[in-house]
Amino acid sequence: MNKVLFLTPPFTQLNTPYPATAYLKGFLNTVGIASHQADLGIEVILRLFSSEGLGRMFADLEASDIALSDNGYRIYALRREYLRTIDPVIVFLQNKNPTLAHSICDRSYLPEAGRFAELDELDWAFGTMGIQDKARHLATLFLEDLGDLIQEAVDPHFGFSRYAERLGSTATHFQPLHESLQRPDTLISFLLTELLEEKVQRWQPTVVCLTVPFPGNLFGALKCGQYLKKVHPNVSVIMGGGYCNTELRSLREPLLFDYVDFVSLDDGEAPLLNLLEYLDGKIGRSQLKRVYARTDGQVVYYNNGKDKDIAQRDVGTPDYADLPLRDYLSVIEIMNPMHRLWSDGRWNKLTLAHGCYWGKCSFCDISLDYIKRYEPVTAALLCDRIEEIIAQTGQNGFHFVDEAAPPALMRDLALEIIRRQLTVTWWTNIRFEKSFTPDLCQLLKASGCIAVSGGLEVASDRLLERMKKGVTVAQVARVADAFTQAGIMVHAYLMYGFPTQTTQETIDSLEMVRQLFEAGVVQSGFWHRFAMTAHSPVGMHPAGFDVQRIGPDFGGFADNDLYHDDPTGAEHDRFADGLRKSLFNYMHGVGFELSLKKWFDFKVPPTSIPPGYIERSIGEVPQTEARTNAVVVWLGGIPELTIFEEKKGGLKEEVAELEFYSKKHTWTLLMNVSQARWLMEIMPALIPGKDEPMSWQQLKAKFETSGLGDFEGFLNSEEWREIKNNGLLVV
Repeated sequence: MNKVLFLTPPFTQLNTPYPATAYLKGFLNTVGIASHQADLGIEVILRLFSSEGLGRMFADLEASDIALSDNGYRIYALRREYLRTIDPVIVFLQNKNPTLAHSICDRSYLPEAGRFAELDELDWAFGTMGIQDKARHLATLFLEDLGDLIQEAVDPHFGFSRYAERLGSTATHFQPLHESLQRPDTLISFLLTELLEEKVQRWQPTVVCLTVPFPGNLFGALKCGQYLKKVHPNVSVIMGGGYCNTELRSLREPLLFDYVDFVSLDDGEAPLLNLLEYLDGKIGRSQLKRVYARTDGQVVYYNNGKDKDIAQRDVGTPDYADLPLRDYLSVIEIMNPMHRLWSDGRWNKLTLAHGCYWGKCSFCDISLDYIKRYEPVTAALLCDRIEEIIAQTGQNGFHFVDEAAPPALMRDLALEIIRRQLTVTWWTNIRFEKSFTPDLCQLLKASGCIAVSGGLEVASDRLLERMKKGVTVAQVARVADAFTQAGIMVHAYLMYGFPTQTTQETIDSLEMVRQLFEAGVVQSGFWHRFAMTAHSPVGMHPAGFDVQRIGPDFGGFADNDLYHDDPTGAEHDRFADGLRKSLFNYMHGVGFELSLKKWFDFKVPPTSIPPGYIERSIGEVPQTEARTNAVVVWLGGIPELTIFEEKKGGLKEEVAELEFYSKKHTWTLLMNVSQARWLMEIMPALIPGKDEPMSWQQLKAKFETSGLGDFEGFLNSEEWREIKNNGLLVV
């Protein structure tokens, strides 16, 4: 029987484990196969950034003749201070020693080098931060100073969330990677293999699975494979993950298999089961599923396995056992609110649905399985998994890592979370669908949603239509406003340089972004340069988008990033700095009054977008009737009913008073006695519970059969508006 070890090589995130190994370990649990896992990224960081690890580094520098920069020498000269403070700082960033924040914030505890030089310039940007946050930011700069020295004098490939990323990016030829892997170990790679050997000795695996989600994990994965092949040649090494799925689909390089035995594509569950059967001698090599291997010196793709992919309902609950969940670091690198969610706090990662329900965007890899095969799971099963993970990890923060979370499933999940009375804090990626009504956003907030990110992309209706995004800028503004009004932070993914994008359209996009931030409906954003990939519609049919592919030449290894010429578009790279600087200011609520030309050091045209375009778009809410499948939800409690008599002229008339208690205030509603009694009867059924939610049609029927008059008239009453404003949702 094979013993399986899953490894995440350096580096991904400091604050939370990448979920691939937990997903696969959870799946193997369902078929009775025991496995272990390790995040070598966080373990290398913790071993390096310790008094012992830095001591080794400074001793190596002392014994070497490396000429350091002024900044590097300053850190070296202050080595005793770094050795004295590193362990307490790491414990602080692990949220285990919060009182150290006071010492860090007074700027007398930490040694400071180049990264702190920008503090005086940026003090206005985080001067309102709480002491814990400010201390975390200063402690992060402290680590980044050390990271700069490591990159300068120890290992040029080092980065906190990537390792040798340059070697893995657009790596059409394997030779540069191979040559780098033959060079002597650095302290980083030595620590990596030292930790790897500890795992091998502890768990004695016969199969090691390396997940490579990003280019910045590839070199570390190959270092692991290289070590295993040299020291433990009987261990089978399998490599898979997002990098393989997108970059290695045309793999022809046999030299890669000096480092690994197999490369697996797409969802890993079924291929892994087949491989384990093969390694146990139960099936032949020809029966493998979506796997590359070297046979007789040639790279062969095997995809004859008869087993279907595992349905999402059957993949099991991610299992985070073996991972040091309490030891990850909460850092604050930059003041972008969404980037802070990425780097601060521990998030359990789950998927609502496999693939993308939209699957049309022309810049996206929609031809690949992880996008094109859409398969949701039920809200009940998702909540079962949420409860299991909370019990397992003791942590209730969740990041749903969908390409685009489906609105209908988000609704059902929110209802189920509320019904089970779970305390969950969560965020996810969305499309700016018109389905996200103000009521739905309120429901998502009530279930624990704190943030959403979505693609506004080029902020140009012409280009949004051309990239088949399925939204307009006006619609994005209305949806973003609905989320913001509900108290959910909105992050916009922004893009520039899409094929045929003109200078005028780039400036107009910036004006749209300026107005969105000024209106307060978007709180965070990031500009990305358009990248053409081999598996997107643009990459597969460049002529259809008026661009020409100009490289790179495929050398048998990676094939994904494509170089292209955009003869009808602007000189896109010129806009990068201006877009970045303006957005930084807008996120901090300043610079809205400046002319857009102030952000650029070259002449740009004035915007053609009218002032107030976004404000008017937000106000133009389309009148829509409740959908036939809409349900009615009451988020409040049951009110107290009091009936009293009120004199009107010479007559006495019974009046009902409903007194409501919410979390923040108490409010009363005076209304017709019959309608009040009907509400008292109906409200318990509207609170999410064991019964199915009441549909809009059922509510209407119950009102009309109770003899209370015209339902449409009730909907136009002041009483209905009061109830709607205080927690009655139609979703």
